[in-house]
Amino acid sequence: MLTRARVATSTMFAVHGAVTGTFAARLPWIADHVGVTVGGLGVALLMPGVGALLAMPLSGRLVHRYDLRALTRVLMLLWCAALVLPAVPASLPLLCAVLIVYGATAGVADVAMNAHAVVIEERLGKSVMSGFHGFWSLGGLAGSSVAALAAKLGLDARVHFAATAVVLGLITLVGAAWLLPHRPEPDADEPPAFALPSRLVLPIGLVGLCAVFAEASGLDWSAVYVRNMLGGTASTAALTVSIFSVAMALTRFAGDAVVRRLGAALTVRIAAVCALAGAMIVVLGRSVPLAVLGFGLIGVGIAVVVPLVFAAAGRLDGPPGRNIAGVAGIAYGSGLIAPGVLGGIGHVWSLTVSFVLVAVLLGAMGAAAGALRAKSA
Repeated sequence: MLTRARVATSTMFAVHGAVTGTFAARLPWIADHVGVTVGGLGVALLMPGVGALLAMPLSGRLVHRYDLRALTRVLMLLWCAALVLPAVPASLPLLCAVLIVYGATAGVADVAMNAHAVVIEERLGKSVMSGFHGFWSLGGLAGSSVAALAAKLGLDARVHFAATAVVLGLITLVGAAWLLPHRPEPDADEPPAFALPSRLVLPIGLVGLCAVFAEASGLDWSAVYVRNMLGGTASTAALTVSIFSVAMALTRFAGDAVVRRLGAALTVRIAAVCALAGAMIVVLGRSVPLAVLGFGLIGVGIAVVVPLVFAAAGRLDGPPGRNIAGVAGIAYGSGLIAPGVLGGIGHVWSLTVSFVLVAVLLGAMGAAAGALRAKSA
């Protein structure tokens, strides 16, 4: 039963990543369709963060109140359906509106599937969280690779997104049947409707914030960076997202063994050095191959950090759903805002300057790695 549940959970992560990768790789098409510059796209990309920040505080209560299998299935189906939204608007205000819904759906689905992953990890009695997030990256790779092909063929993103949403929705329905039914203990206190991060969650969440900021920046801006700043083709730009996802996936599948050997804090410090090197290559390199290498190194460096953060939050005292929602609110909420922040900086200065900020946060991630030592070693 646990083996089947582990496969099902891996499937949910892969589907979530596929939706994200599909959207990220077609951002140049969306920008052209709406007719916005880097600055306008940056404003639009702030909106998923707004939606996530509004919705994520509710996630802890949802996880407490409803059966986790049913909740994960419903929220993942909504997330698949939300992929259709970003390709529809032809104006910036409408794009901003639909991206709020898109971000809210992403956030609550993410908390539910991570809460289920914590249950699986607890029942197995060993670290498997990095592997689950590896499947998220694999899904991102699959989504962005198909998107690269769609971009090369000149396929309208509205058709591409609709077809992808249907396929991923069917995969979700099949996979969710093997998820574990799970409810909290009957005497457990129900979290408040809007759960703010606790003192224990905050330092863990801040480590996650730095990693997710860099991850969101790479996913949402690597394609635009390669195309606009370096003159790469649309297909090469989309392929950059795929390479970023490959680097993360391969690292995450090896991550659990590395963490068991080195411990969480040392692993994150080494990872931060790798990611920082990649960010500096992106900033200082002036060619497409160097940029692709830099984004790949960023992917390797940040890959294991988010799984460690969620695992640490799930083991804290108190309702796991609330603690995971707190970490997600800090990390993913800020991460979803990250692309908009980078777009604003890119509009005022350049996208190169934007990635200087990413480098600074990666350095801070390494410096703050000690927050995970006692929680997830």
